[in-house]
This record gives sequence, structure tokens and C-alpha cells, in this order.
Amino acid sequence: MTTGAIPPKLLHLAWPLVLGNLLQTVYNLADMFWVGRVSSEAVAAVSLMFPLSWMFVSTAMGITAATIALVSQYVGSGDDRMADRVVAQTILLTLAVSGVLAAVGLVFRRQLLTLIGARDQVFVEALAYVEIIFLALPLTFLFFAFRSSLQGAGDTKTAMWLVFVSAGINVVLDPFLILGWGPFPAMGTRGAAVATFVSRGLAAVAGVSILLDGRFGVRLRLEDLTPDVTVLKQLVDVGYPSTIDGWARSFASVAMAGFVARFGANPTAAYGIGVRLMSVTWSVAGAVGNATATGVGQNLGAKTPDRAAAVARTATAGTMVLIGAVAAVLIAFPAQAMRIFVGDPDVIAEGVVYLRIMAPFWALFAGVMVIQGAFRGAGNTREAMVLSFLSRWIFRVPVALVLAFGWTVTVPGVGLEISGLEWGVEGIWWAYSFGMVASFVVAVAWFRLGTWTEGVIDGNEDGTDPRTDRPAGDRDPESVDD
Repeated sequence: MTTGAIPPKLLHLAWPLVLGNLLQTVYNLADMFWVGRVSSEAVAAVSLMFPLSWMFVSTAMGITAATIALVSQYVGSGDDRMADRVVAQTILLTLAVSGVLAAVGLVFRRQLLTLIGARDQVFVEALAYVEIIFLALPLTFLFFAFRSSLQGAGDTKTAMWLVFVSAGINVVLDPFLILGWGPFPAMGTRGAAVATFVSRGLAAVAGVSILLDGRFGVRLRLEDLTPDVTVLKQLVDVGYPSTIDGWARSFASVAMAGFVARFGANPTAAYGIGVRLMSVTWSVAGAVGNATATGVGQNLGAKTPDRAAAVARTATAGTMVLIGAVAAVLIAFPAQAMRIFVGDPDVIAEGVVYLRIMAPFWALFAGVMVIQGAFRGAGNTREAMVLSFLSRWIFRVPVALVLAFGWTVTVPGVGLEISGLEWGVEGIWWAYSFGMVASFVVAVAWFRLGTWTEGVIDGNEDGTDPRTDRPAGDRDPESVDD
């Protein structure tokens, strides 16, 4: 990413990530499809696990963001050996964090399920599911470590193929283990968890083997598996804002869903379908944002901040054009889009309003996600975190409270009354739209300040490898095999 035309290289990095995200969606839908053949309680049990699962995934994503930033910048600077060291320390950190989370989760699994509202048969089904999922946490974290390590080095295809194989194994195993096809006993939700455990285990083993091989841009060296406090501190410092970012997004999604639910079943159903339609744009924008992180990181490591900014601008513009085109189709044919998922005319009518208010602004939010990727690639994960907080907890949740609901508060001492506008569920849709516009304005302004272009690794001011004084980006042919 440090030389040549930017658009084709971005496309080369991004398309495997986009496909990987879509494969992950298939992976998740397969569990829900087959569990739905067991009982409604089983579906509720797996659904209840989503907020909890997202908390764990957000923690892994924090480490992932730090690994991409550090590996890409060291690769860009030509310091392949240090990139390898970051990979080893990432493995140590993911195993330590996931091990603690798994142990705590197993010890307090009953209390956690009670806290999130599991009752009666749903509690039983959720318990059977979550006990195996906690055991699979270290495997999940290991795969995140593998994917982020290769991505930082510029290889996104290898992880995509591994996601494809892992998702395929999960899809094949699900009916055998959940419903008891063939010689297998019917295990219900536990069967779904076992299928996940097996598929993630195979993916983790394959990923570590690929890193040990060392022919894919970075290498896991056993001698580097001794804790390095300096590198571990860097990973934590760069990564924790992304973890908090993920938690904030999860809680905001729960809050907004709760607001919509107050207006009845039809708006809630329309919201659920609308969010799934919008999630396709999130998958694309998030994948391009990750590709942008790699490009920005490598160019900052190579001491070419202007090219890093050009990568971010190209990625943002291209993504906004693509998502804008998708949104335009949905705006033109909103009822047809809703009918793909539901036949109820009342739900379709609510969905048409949702799409016509929100879809015009999807491209702006996609642009924000790409700019956040640029910040993460620079190692400035705090900026990305602040953008998420502003988008959701300043520009969206409070605005929804003001626009959607009827309430009155009297200011003590002055007798001033402040009231909600009581626009109903449409107020929530407009709050989303306002948040997209406002966060885009802030993201662009922050990007143009250029404070994010400093990077997070040390290097020589003339742009040479601090280890060899060779030009940055001039990869050492011995680095893979020494």
C-alpha cells in the first residue's frame, strides 16, 4: 500500500474483508435457522446471547485494532522483525484476556443469564449454549489475532478463505448436532454451541499454523512468546478505546431498540428488517474501513502521511458512492424491499417510512466508518472511540428522547418548562438521520485537522528502517527465514 495506484490496491485489500463479513453473517444465520427448528425458547436463548457475545467480540476487536495499527506501521517502516514480535505478543495477550473472560463467565454463568433476563425453559436452553461458548472464547480470540496479524501485513485473502471453511463446517455440522441427524444425538442449543466450538477450533489451529509457517507477510516465532512489557503496553494502550467503542455501540443499540419497542409490534418489526438492510452497508463500510486502516498504517510507518491521507480520502469517497447507490435503490423501491422479508401491510408501511427517512443518510455514516478505520490504522483509536460516542450517545440517543416522546421537565428556580416534541416512532428515525449527518461533519473536520497522521511507532525521521537504515518499505529478503 506504500506505492502504486491507490484504488486497485484498496479494492484488493477490501473485497476479501467484505466477503468475510458476509460469510460471518451466513455463519450466524445458520445457527438461528437450525435452532428455530427446535423451539421458540431455543431461539430466544440464542438471541439473548447476542449482547453478551458482542461484549466479548468488542474486547477481541480492541486487540485486533491495536495489532493492525502496529503490524501495518512496522511493515511500512521495513521493520519486519518487530512486526513479528507484535504478532507473538498479540497471541499472548489474546490467550490471557480470553482465558480470564472464559473462566469468569463459567463461574458466574447462571448469574449472568439471570441478569440478562433468561427465565424458565429459556434459561435452561441458554445455559446449555453458553457453557460451550465460554469454552470457545480462547479459540475465537486466537482467530482474531491471526486475522489482524495478516491484515496488518496486507494479506486479507488468507483469512477470508479460512472464514469460508470455518463457516462451511459450522453450517454442515449444525443440523447433525442440533437436530440429531444420523448417528448424532439431538443436542438443541448445546449442539449449536458445539458446532461453533469445532469450527472455531479448526480455524484457530489452521491460523496459528499459517503464522508459524511465515510465508504470508508475518511470522509467529516461538522465541518471541516471552512477555514483552513494552509491546504489551502498546497493544493495550492502542486497543482499549476500540473495546470501549464496541461496548458503547452495543449498549446504544439496546437503548434504541427499547425506544422503538414502546411504539408496538409493527414499528419494531419494521425496525428489525430496516436494521438488517442497513447492516449490509455496515458490513461493506466496516470492511473498507479495515482495509483503510492497513493502508494508512503502512504509509505512516513509511513516513508518507500525505499518501496515508490520500488512501483515506479515496476509500471514503468510493464507499460513499457505493452505499449511496444502494440507498437510492431502496429509496426508490422501499415497499418492494420490505416485502422480501414480510407480507404484513402494516409492517411494510412502517418500513417504507423508515427507509425514506434514514436511507438518504446511509452514505454519510459509511463515510464515518471509513474515517474511523483511518484513525485506527494510525493507532489513534481514541478518536475513533470519541466519534462512536458522539454519534450514538450525543447525536442519537438524547435526540431520540427529545423528538419521539412526550415529556415535560421544569427547570428548578426559573420555572422554565422543557418538553419533548412527541413525533412518535418517526422521531427515532429522524434521530438516527441527525446522528449520521452530525457525526459525518465532525469526522471530516477532525480528519482535515491532520492530528491523526503521527502514527504510534518510533522510526527515523528520514523515513528509513530504524533497524537497518534501509528505505522504509524495502522489505528484507531474509526477514521471513532468519
